Amino acid sequence: MSEDPLPPLETVEEARRLLREGRPFSAHEVLEARWKAAPSPERDLWQGLAQVCVGITHLARGNETGGRRLVGRGGERVEAYQHAGGPTYGLDLDEVLAWARGPHPGPPAG
Repeated sequence: MSEDPLPPLETVEEARRLLREGRPFSAHEVLEARWKAAPSPERDLWQGLAQVCVGITHLARGNETGGRRLVGRGGERVEAYQHAGGPTYGLDLDEVLAWARGPHPGPPAG
């Protein structure tokens, strides 16, 4: 994975693809690169999504406590961003948040 950030829409597409392939940590890296390059008002979105993906990684590796904590923190950031009303880049933030609050049967589709 390149450490260079992709444009926002490409970031979303690539992260979704990686999640579908069962590669949540790679999705986290793509989102993290975008988060670090994002303008300040968008950082909660990208950081939150990156935390959700690394939380999924922990859950998949059997770290239930750490995974749930990271998913929860990521969800809180996404929710803060949603309340601020920034662009969503085609993401269904309600779906991401519902998944982050739920039992986590698999990665979010949003």
